[in-house]
Amino acid sequence: MEIKPRAHLLQIWEAIARHSFDGGRFAWGDFGGRSSVADAERLLSLMYPATEIPEFRLDEPDTTQKDVQRALRLAGGRTEIPAALIAALREFMRNHAEEDGTPTFGGGYYFTTPDPDAEITTQQRGLGVVDSYSMSVTLCLATLGFLDKFTGPTVRSDLREAVKDLREATSRRLTAAMVGLLRSFTVSVFDADTTQGRRLSRTLGQRRLSERAVLRQFQERFETLRATIGNRITLGVDVEDGLKDPGMMFECGWAWGVVKDAPPITRTDKDGTEQHIGRQSVGVADPIPYLYFTVVALDGIQDLSSDRTLTLGLLDQEQQTLAEALRLRWTVTREYWSALARFSADRWPLEDIPWRVTHQKLESEYFSLSVASLVVHDLVRSRAGDEDFARTAEVLTRLAERGRITSPLTRDDSALELHSPGVVLPLQGSEELGPPLEWTVTDFSAHLLKRTVQLATYSRSAAVQDELLALAEETFDHLWQRRIADGEGTDLWDDAQAVFPTAPKREGSPSWSMTERLTECMVAAYNFYDRKPVGSPELGAFATALLSEATHRFGREQMRSAVVSDSDHAKSLRTIEIRLRRARELVGDQPGTAGALALSVLGELDTLAQARSAAAGEVWR
Repeated sequence: MEIKPRAHLLQIWEAIARHSFDGGRFAWGDFGGRSSVADAERLLSLMYPATEIPEFRLDEPDTTQKDVQRALRLAGGRTEIPAALIAALREFMRNHAEEDGTPTFGGGYYFTTPDPDAEITTQQRGLGVVDSYSMSVTLCLATLGFLDKFTGPTVRSDLREAVKDLREATSRRLTAAMVGLLRSFTVSVFDADTTQGRRLSRTLGQRRLSERAVLRQFQERFETLRATIGNRITLGVDVEDGLKDPGMMFECGWAWGVVKDAPPITRTDKDGTEQHIGRQSVGVADPIPYLYFTVVALDGIQDLSSDRTLTLGLLDQEQQTLAEALRLRWTVTREYWSALARFSADRWPLEDIPWRVTHQKLESEYFSLSVASLVVHDLVRSRAGDEDFARTAEVLTRLAERGRITSPLTRDDSALELHSPGVVLPLQGSEELGPPLEWTVTDFSAHLLKRTVQLATYSRSAAVQDELLALAEETFDHLWQRRIADGEGTDLWDDAQAVFPTAPKREGSPSWSMTERLTECMVAAYNFYDRKPVGSPELGAFATALLSEATHRFGREQMRSAVVSDSDHAKSLRTIEIRLRRARELVGDQPGTAGALALSVLGELDTLAQARSAAAGEVWR
């Protein structure tokens, strides 16, 4: 199924509007306000495309395009849509804040427990989770950018007051989310002789290198990164000492929430005194990096460095300082996991599917996809060679097969668990406040689609790009079939039973997680088509040769013909000249198009030559 970002995104928006707006007012439904993650995902499904794709802008009603208005008609007319979104965003900010305005980031009903008879405490429901911090960063940046363009002299006075209130609440939430991400970052240091160390050694050595050889290479590979972490990131004495010990190994990334004993984030006032930035919660998460939450964190943090964020100046001075600290952790983390995944040049550990996590006896294709995502983050920024792109593309292709996206499901196939009920992550440390909590992720297909499109966008090989596009279209077709066919949430996600008949029947409200991921995929697809096509040296040389011949033939035609200024012949020559000029402009970036124009010119020149010969009485054979 061909991916058509504009058409498909309009269909998604129409379904969201049908489900979420009632008489122009945002209708949260029974589950609204019960999870900051779900509510942020729901709003981001609208706000992210509206601020990332120019054709979907909603902040200037006079420029809102007709098909966009039709898709969101249940929210009101073109001038009413922005007001409806502002009202919904204000409700979100109030619903997920304490009485004094301090933002909250509770996972709410997204938290589950392995014991069906156990009751999750209210305190546990309110625990901040990295998903919420990351989603809030993206949502807040989208909101601030939206308000920056929307505010103007034509805005009603009552709406201007609402905009001011929303801007303050959004900035406050953005700061709190950034603080939450900083306090959720962790480095786990462990001895190579421990169970965790031996698991990592087996992953890196792939049963071909001894543990001692792996440790030696590990120390050499990560010496610089180890020094960077130890010197520039405050992590506590034990971690800093462990990083200096050559017999120790480490992992870095994000825990599921604020780490236990995480120090508060402070700022230094003009008089030199240090103050906490906002009211900060006590951490309960064990200091263990989770692949899933690490990927989620990196996706949110990269939005802080986007051209849009920097161009619009969306961050205040304090937020810029926090962003710098997060970018350092972002860089360190992607470099670490990318190097880990490609530890051995002849055979990458990433290519040994499934990936095995070190701190728990868990292995899954989802973890392989998470590591591949971190590699994609690194490849698109490190100007990696074509071989690395090709090998990563092959991993994504294999994951699609193993995940039964591009291959049929077999009887009692464990791959079904990737999609339904999903991969279950035990949240270590949560048991201090009640029953142990779990987090379930079901977005394997959408996650794969997003990384596939991103890798295709930055690949410089036409062959690799074609392979990735074919995979993306198959994955998208799989996902499009998983839309809910009827009832609540029609045309939203997720009905895994539609493609996997043995999957459990869908129950409850739509999956805002999957719906939001699909909108991200459409934005990624838009960015792909918005870039210049991959250049081909062979095609460029062919187009240049065609253009050279066409230019020469055109010059000869001008020399041989007596032209009357208003004759048909003169008009033909002017048309040919315009095409040649256009072909010369395009030959560098679009050699295929330039070649096609040159061929059309050669054909027309040949027609003129035949006509002239016929007029002179020559016979063509």
